[in-house]
Parts: sequence; structure tokens; C-alpha cells
Amino acid sequence: MAKKKNISDQNIISYYMDYVLEHGAQPKSVYIFAKANNFEESKFYEHFGTFEAVEKRIFRELFDNTLTLLHKSEEYQIFDARNKLLSFYFTFFENLTANRSYVVFALQQHKNALKNLSVLTELKKGFTKYIDSLDIETLDIKEERFDKLQRRALQESAWVQLLLTMKFWMDDTSTSFEKTDVFIEKSVNTSFDVLNIAPLKSVIDLGKFLFKEKMHLK
Repeated sequence: MAKKKNISDQNIISYYMDYVLEHGAQPKSVYIFAKANNFEESKFYEHFGTFEAVEKRIFRELFDNTLTLLHKSEEYQIFDARNKLLSFYFTFFENLTANRSYVVFALQQHKNALKNLSVLTELKKGFTKYIDSLDIETLDIKEERFDKLQRRALQESAWVQLLLTMKFWMDDTSTSFEKTDVFIEKSVNTSFDVLNIAPLKSVIDLGKFLFKEKMHLK
């Protein structure tokens, strides 16, 4: 049988996901993987350098597909940051669920240490950029270093929250993962309630007012 000549990124991703689920393990070599799917080994390297690169791309594709779906929604465009993030979560976990067998296989052995898992690095890059795009309000201290620190803390806390939700979803045995939906809603809403800086801003404004008044009275 003639070898397949036209091999795309998506072909390799699909072949790879099917292979690990059918064999319960990563291919032992690119040669074995290419032979199993009837294409030349060199074709693999035209798209990816390693199997880990394929795995990274899979998780990034799940993220990118989520954003593509969201941006097609006119309703999403007018949401505030809280509801945009909720929409992201629900859509992203629908995508994970559609590929649950692979995702659980890929993460199961590392589920208690997802934060340091290298195959999620591309997902993290996309997600932290997405968090920035939501323009979540932080304290306006007018100090560049402090602002960068706030943004960094926001990105990292949002990333940890996503990882915790992924672990919860992996362990969820409820019908249609209903418990995960509840977890998403409660955790995202709680995080925004914690980030509600309006009361703190009022305290700072009061402090500025009292300071000015005190200086004026001297």
C-alpha cells in the first residue's frame, strides 16, 4: 500500500490521540507511529519535533477551539469579565468532555502535580493571555512595579484555579459532570467576589481625602 503523502498537523494529532487510546501508551518511536498510520517518518518531523510537542498542541487546540466558539457568539461580546470567564469555563470543559478519554489518559498520572506538567505550557500561555484580555479591574496605585505584580498574581491565581477545576473534573463521577458545573460557577463567582476592589477603593479614597484635609488644616 502506498504511503500517505499529504499529512497535516491535524492528521498527526488525530492519529496520536487514537494511538495512545488504543494502545494505552505513547508510541515507542516516531518510526512505529508513522508505520502504524501508513506515512513516512520524515512527514512527522515536518510538523512536530517530538511526541511531547504533539501533546502540547492538543491542549492548546482545545483552548483555541474554545475561543473560536466564544467569539462567534454575539452575546459573549457584551458580557462583563465575570460572565466571559464563566462562558469560557463552560465551553472549555465541554471540549474537554468531548475528548475526555484522551485528556484523562494524558493527565491521570500527573493529576496531583498539574501545575508543573510541561504538556500544559502552551495552554497556560494562551489562558494567561486570555485573562489579560478580560481587563479585570485591579487597584490603581499608579506604580508600574506594583501594577505588574498585581497582573502577575492575577494570572497565576487564575491558572491555579483552572488547574484545580481540571482536577475536580477528572475526579467527577456525577451524571453529565453536573458537579463540575456547580464547582465552576461557585469558584469563578467567589474569585470575582474576592477581587471586588470597590470597598477597598473606597477606603483608599477616604484615606486620601483625610490626608488632604489634614494637610489643609495645618
